[in-house]
Amino acid sequence: MSVDALKNALPAYAKDIKLNLGSVVTTSSLTDQQLWGAVLACALATKSARVIAEVSAEAAGNLSEEAFQAAKGANAIMAMNNVYYRSVHLIGDETYSTMPAKLRMTIIGNPGVDKVDFELWCLAVSAINGCGRCLESHEQVLRQSGMPREQIQEALRIAAAINAVAATLEAEAALLTV
Repeated sequence: MSVDALKNALPAYAKDIKLNLGSVVTTSSLTDQQLWGAVLACALATKSARVIAEVSAEAAGNLSEEAFQAAKGANAIMAMNNVYYRSVHLIGDETYSTMPAKLRMTIIGNPGVDKVDFELWCLAVSAINGCGRCLESHEQVLRQSGMPREQIQEALRIAAAINAVAATLEAEAALLTV
């Protein structure tokens, strides 16, 4: 099970996705932990069983147990926060922004790994989940921590590629049942 298996499973029309997936995992300037945590968190965010299975097996060989769990935690907390903060933003009434969320999110303050890595994974998951407020917030924290824009962009590229792989493979699987 691996990223290579996902690349090989992609149909010919998705050659760009195949090449992009290969590129984001082999030419990254991120640390191995940042890279594989982002890949894992993004795979989980797609909810694609196939992508999760292939990526998690390879990520397990590239991450400590703490980092593996933290990447899972980034996906979990963003599944909640992205819905809440995206909704508060889309309602358009700024009063909601001033109200306490009253949602527990202590993992953000104590993720069990370097906070910058966790923030990067949260940003990548937020890209998949489409929460502008969370993207802005995590990008600001990363920039204030000294992370260059080019590395933040890498996390966005990872999210885009992993999401496209999942969308393509899930669509192909659905077409087989038609």
